[in-house]
Parts: sequence; C-alpha cells; structure tokens
Amino acid sequence: MSNSTPATDNESDKKKFKEDKSPSSPSRVIHLRQIPNDVTEAEVISLGLPFGKVTNLLMLKGKSQKAQAALQAVNATQSGNLAITSGLAPEGGILPGQSSVLRIIVENIFYPVTLEVLYQIFSKFGSVLKIITFTRNNQFQALLQYADPMSAYYAKMGLDGQSIYTACCTLRIDFSKLSNLKVKYNNDKSRDFTRLDLPSGDGQPSLEPSIATPFGTPNIIFPSYAGAPGFAPAIGFPQGAGFPVPSVSHAVTTPGASGQMTIPNVTSVSGNSVLLVSNLNPEAITPHGLFILFGVYGDVHRVKIMYKKKENALVQMADATQAQLAMSHLNGQKIYGKVLRATLSKHQVVQLPREGQEDQGLTKDYSNSPLHRFKKPGSRNFQNIFPPSATLHLSNIPPSVTVDDLKKLFANTGSTVKAFRFFQKDCKMALIQLSSVEEAVHALIELHNHDLGENHHLRVSFSKSTI
Repeated sequence: MSNSTPATDNESDKKKFKEDKSPSSPSRVIHLRQIPNDVTEAEVISLGLPFGKVTNLLMLKGKSQKAQAALQAVNATQSGNLAITSGLAPEGGILPGQSSVLRIIVENIFYPVTLEVLYQIFSKFGSVLKIITFTRNNQFQALLQYADPMSAYYAKMGLDGQSIYTACCTLRIDFSKLSNLKVKYNNDKSRDFTRLDLPSGDGQPSLEPSIATPFGTPNIIFPSYAGAPGFAPAIGFPQGAGFPVPSVSHAVTTPGASGQMTIPNVTSVSGNSVLLVSNLNPEAITPHGLFILFGVYGDVHRVKIMYKKKENALVQMADATQAQLAMSHLNGQKIYGKVLRATLSKHQVVQLPREGQEDQGLTKDYSNSPLHRFKKPGSRNFQNIFPPSATLHLSNIPPSVTVDDLKKLFANTGSTVKAFRFFQKDCKMALIQLSSVEEAVHALIELHNHDLGENHHLRVSFSKSTI
C-alpha cells in the first residue's frame, strides 16, 4: 500500500496548468479554464465583446470532441465566420440566411433617444448603413441595418437588455424579417448613410410597404422627451463595456438647420467629420491615395498619416454625413494587401503641422482641391455613389483614345482587364471590369485624374453595373 496521498483536485489543476504553460508569443486566441458546466456559448462570447469582435469559439466539453472541434475552428477561421463548435448554436445565434436588420424597442424612455444616439451605440459593432425610427403602441422603435449579418448578431448579443442611461431607455432587440431597408428621407427620423442625395422630406417620412407590413403602419412621431435642465443621466452600460456615448448635461432636443435633431454636448452624427483609418499598408499608402479613395464618397479636406505609426491615418471629410458614407463603404475593404478599418475619430479636426515641425509630407490640406467631386450642389455625382466594385466607370475620355489605349493604361497599374465597353450613346464614357475589387481600388487611386491628353483628365468611379 502506498504511503502517498492522492492529489487534491486543486493540486491536480495546478499540475496541469504548469505542464501546459510554455513560452509563446501573443496571439488572437485566449484559453479560458475552469468554466462552469452550465455556462452557455453566448455567455462566453459576451465576455469578449467589449474588447473586439469574437471570430471563433471552441467549447471543449470532452476530450473526444477536440479533434472535430479543432477542425471546425480552422475552417471557420479561414471563412471568417463565428464557429460555435460544441454542437449547437446558442438560442438566437447566427443562422444561415439571418438578417442584417435589427428591430429595436426602447423601453422606459426618460431621456431623449435620437437616431444619432442609436448610431453611436450600434456602430461600435459594425458598419451601420440605415436607420428608421418610429413609434408604435406608444413605444419608440427603430429598424437598423448593418452591412453584414455578423455585425447584427454581435450587436444583439452585446446590447439586448442594456440601458442607454442608468435605469432607463432599455434596449430590446430582435432580428427583423426584413433583409433591406428602404429609406426615402435623410432627417431626424430616418437616414440612409449610403445616400447623400436623399431629400429631408417634410419631417414625417412614411415607411415603404415592405417595412410597414411586418409591424403594421406606425405613426412616425419622434418622441419629444426632454430631461429637466441640470439632470445629467449616466450611461447605463457597465464600465469598460466599450460604449463611449457622452453623458447628456442638458437633455433638450433642438432642431438643427439641416432638419436633424441635436442634443447639446453629445457628439452625434451631425458633429464629427474626422475618420480614424487603421491597418493601412505603410509601404504603399500615401495622403494622396487616401484623398482619392475617400473622395469617392465625399470631399476630403485633410489627410494625416501618423508620423510614428504610419499604418494609421486621419481623414477629415467636408461633413459628418460624408464621413459616415465613406466609413460604411470602405471599412473592411482590402487595399494593398491589408483590410482597411475606418471608425469615427475622437478628433474634431485634423491639425496641420506647426511651422518647422517634422512631418515628412504626411499631412496634406485638400480644402481647395479642384478634384472634389461634390462641390457643386445637386451634382449628378450624388446619384452615382456605389460600394467598391471590380467594375469601374470611366468618363471624360477624348475621341482619340482607343479601347487598346485604355486597356494598356490599366494593365500598367498591375490590373487584369476582364472586359471593356464604351457607352453606345456617349463615347466619352466606358465601363472596365478588372479581376477583383482590390485591383479596382488600386486602379482608381492611381488613374483618377490621369492626363489623357487634349486637356482631358480621366474620371474614375465605382460602378453598380457589370459587363
């Protein structure tokens, strides 16, 4: 009989931990131990949400599952999807065909909840494309469309049941049956961040039948709740949850000149026109390149590539709506081999370098550039804003330039030309299809405003058409 006593569970755990511990470099993977058996996948995912997007989850509830689970995790990493590998997705989890549209009900409203406030909160989980607000059964509600279903999933996971302000304005979130919202007006009740050209309407926009049908025909009245002067409601999100919505010191809504509602001291959509652009390729990107690319979605006034961290840059647009438009279209776009990230910056303006300050030409002012696409009110450019695509629209082509000339021009930028055709009624315009969206982005940056001779400079934009 052995004199040694059996190791306690605690000692056993320490021994296992010691055996597993080995030097390793930082990675995106976090290993969690001693998770209670009754914890759900959703609860584990929610732990990571305040710190960024969770792309994979591997629940190892038994040794026999490890091989299959690991295989699924690898596949999910390659496809960029969330992998819940314990066998079943959590209730309400992402499913094939799930909508990117959320239906939001705000309960117990005591302070004003504006479209801008919703945008600030929900944009932390992905690119918000459209928002429609309305009241139904005396409840303030909203339909909010993300660029992708995964962002909608994360937002629902992180925000459902949370309160915007302490003990009030509680969010109840479900997935909508709709796949796309149709917005007629850009005002304080509805907004399409992908369209600059929409009218403001009469302030009482009606919903499209496709939207009204699932929920009845709501009476769209923006709630005129006004907190008493002097009250400063604190944001009800837990500390560190990653929702930097400013507190409201004077919760009184006042109509702005543009028809938008504004709340004093709240940095809203109507306020910030500066974007923080990150994960750039410092070997390839230039201020001019960012000026041309972001200029597709608005007039860029200033660009600053960070002196000590050149993969980051600030881009200042003409106004906040243009900043939202550029962010919704370019965030997640691959450029020079890296996936670009665009978010609203904490800065309100891009500062020019002081005289004598070392800058290496990384800060540029484009306020008076002749290349601005949207300087003319009512310009047709407002109606031709599309997401990055492999097909480019070319215009301002002189008569002497041939198909072969243009194909050669694009081939010299490293592009592979798949198709080309002139417009039948106007030979000054053409469509050219390249082999990928990334190639088209590079070609647009390099060739927009290219001198074709005869006082003609090539105009390049993304097209919704294919050849």
